[in-house]
Formats: sequence, C-alpha cells, structure tokens
Amino acid sequence: MFRRGPSSKSDNTKFYEILGVPKTASPEDLKKAYKKAAIKNHPDKGGDPEKFKEIAQAYEVLSDPEKREIYDQYGEDALKEGMGGGGGGHDPFDIFSSFFGGGGSPFGGGSSRGRRQRRGEDVVHPLKVSLEDLYLGTTKKLSLSRNTLCSKCNGKGSKSGASSTCSGCQGSGMKVSIRQLGPGMIQQMQHPCHDCKGTGETINDRDRCPQCKGDKVVSEKKVLEVAVEKGMQHSQKITFSGQADEAPDTVTGDIVFVIQQKEHPKFKRKGDDLFVEHTLSLTEALCGFQFVLTHLDKRQLLIKSSPGEVVKPDSYRAITDEGMPVHQRPFMKGKLYIHFTVDFPDSLSPDQTKAIEAVLPKPKADLSDMETDECEETTLHEVNIEDEMRRKAQAQREAYDDDDDDEEGPGGPQRVQCAQQ
Repeated sequence: MFRRGPSSKSDNTKFYEILGVPKTASPEDLKKAYKKAAIKNHPDKGGDPEKFKEIAQAYEVLSDPEKREIYDQYGEDALKEGMGGGGGGHDPFDIFSSFFGGGGSPFGGGSSRGRRQRRGEDVVHPLKVSLEDLYLGTTKKLSLSRNTLCSKCNGKGSKSGASSTCSGCQGSGMKVSIRQLGPGMIQQMQHPCHDCKGTGETINDRDRCPQCKGDKVVSEKKVLEVAVEKGMQHSQKITFSGQADEAPDTVTGDIVFVIQQKEHPKFKRKGDDLFVEHTLSLTEALCGFQFVLTHLDKRQLLIKSSPGEVVKPDSYRAITDEGMPVHQRPFMKGKLYIHFTVDFPDSLSPDQTKAIEAVLPKPKADLSDMETDECEETTLHEVNIEDEMRRKAQAQREAYDDDDDDEEGPGGPQRVQCAQQ
C-alpha cells in the first residue's frame, strides 16, 4: 500500500481519549483502561454496541507497537488506507474475550452473540475426465492430504491447553511494517506474525503437545470417491462439504473438484450435442453411402443415406437421441450431428468426363465461335486463398514500414520551418 505523507498534522489523539489515557500510556496502562471501559460499555450490560466497538478498535491499534507508531505519526487516516476501517479488522467480542480466557462474557450466562468463527478456505482441484467418462458416468478414487485437529490435545497445541498472548503482535496475529520510499512517500504492509505464525498466541516449549508439536493440527491421508455423473459439463463442480483443512476456531472449508473435459480425437461436444466429421467420396455423395460409427459406449451405429439422396459439401445430418445424456435427466439425450465433407478427384480422364456428362444434367449451351473470338483467353491456377491473403498483408506491412523510413531520412524525422523575413 502506498501513501503520501500528510502535509498537515493528522488527528492522533482520538484513540487515547476513547480509552481515557495519555499519549505516554504504557502497555499495562492501556490494558487496564481497556478492560475497565469495555466492561462498563459491554452490550451484555446494556452498553452501547457502537461505543464498545470504538473501545475495541482503539485498544487494537494502541496495543500493537507498529500500528501505534503509525497512528502517532500519521493519524487514523493512514491506518484506514493501509488496513481498512482504522485497523479494526478484528471482532470486538474476540478482543474482549481474550481478557477472560476465551470464555466470552464474564457476566455469567454466556455472551449474547457468542464467538464468531471464521471460515476456512476451500481447496480446489482440477479433475480431468474423458468424454467417455462423461457419457457413461464413472467414479474416481483420489488420495489427498489434509490437516485435522490434533486428537491428543484437541487442537489446543499444548498438554494443558495453556497458551499466552504473543508479545510480537499483541495477540492480533498480524504485524505491520512501514518503509520510507522517498520524501513524503511511505509503503505500509500487513503480514502474519512470524513469532506465532498468525495465531496470536504462543506456547511454552515444555508444554507443547508431543503429537502435533504445538501446531494444533496433524496431516492425514484421505481417500475420496468422486462420482462423475452422466452428462456433467466441463467446469462443473463436485463439492465435498467440510472436508478441507481443519483449524482451531474455524469452520472447515470444502474440497471442490472442477471437471476438466479432455479433448476427444473423434467427437466434439457442444452442450448436450455431439459432433463428428466424416468425409465422403464424390461417388458416395452422389450415389449413396453407408459406414459404421463407433459411439462413446462402443456401440456400432450404421449410418447410411436414403435412396436418391445427394449430400452436398459442408452439409450436416442429425441423429436424434444419440448425443450426450442430459445431466440428472437420464432418459434424455442431445443430438449427434455428422458434418460431411466431399473428397473431389484431382482430375478426370476424357472417358470419365463423357460418362459423367451422359448421366448428369447437361451444361448450359456452349458459347459460339463469334462470342469466344471477342474474348481474351485466361489461364486458371490452383491457389490457397488463406496463404495468398496472408502474403499480401505481410507485403503491405513491409511496404508501409519502408515508406516510414524514407520519410524520416538518414537524419531522423524532417521538420519544416517557416523562414522569417
């Protein structure tokens, strides 16, 4: 985060006034002042929730050495720009409960709102499947590693469950570093505390759980059976709720598999429809054809034309109910489209030409000698139009570049100036 230092002195006394302490207050003074003000204004005792939030926000900033230094020098605006909301990113009830061993309200009967848990991140894995798998349906067994709460210490990290607030981050789990980039320009960054790995608390070495070594979680192997249903689509998600990494005071996230359909050498898929290419000879296109098409489930489909049917180049035929299954509608399928191309012969002999002329409609009347005498004779040659256009475009670009070089001349761009009399 980059911020230009303020040109005028910013308000940096508000948080001290909220807690009722001087700017020279020690960390111990801040704790006492916060505890007194928080108990007095706690919503469970009829206090104002907004006032309670302000008190927690003030203490969160002033109890963190880095945040306090930024606040004293630049005021609340710098914290808002760098960390959002004046640095008040933590739940005010969480801050309050940390003074009473995480037990929530000290007034008896429990807190009226309870401790809010954050949600863990989802773990997303791509799942590559063939078109045959999506046509028939299949089950994949996948082995994954995940973190689970340590069973020996119940996710507390220590034998007795005892821990202390991290002195490096004052229990926030985060640290703020500030760097001077230049006159009036600073860079402010927030990162997890290295001392406590972002947990906000530390455990004495002699109290660490021997199984998890104080990490509160252990790694385990888990095998998931992923059911790929008939007709599922590319990029469709299969979710295993609450199966991601576990962590203390955290709602476990999901494991999500995203289907990645592999390319098929023969069939192309568009939604619930399938497309396949087939080339006919000129004889087949004119006189009829039949061929066998092996489907995705290994069935042999006999494909044949109707009597007297002529297939034109670049035309399509469709077969109903031979496309992909419709997901979760097992008795419905899309269509199978066959795209026909026609393979024409490179040349014909005179006898072949006469034979074809005998059965095909006669061409338009030949031109008379008088009409042809008035024409200029030309010669046709075969051409790949895409290559031809590509070469022309390249030649035009090169010619344009040459024109630019000529205009600039050997000494660079020439400028015309008016001569003064």
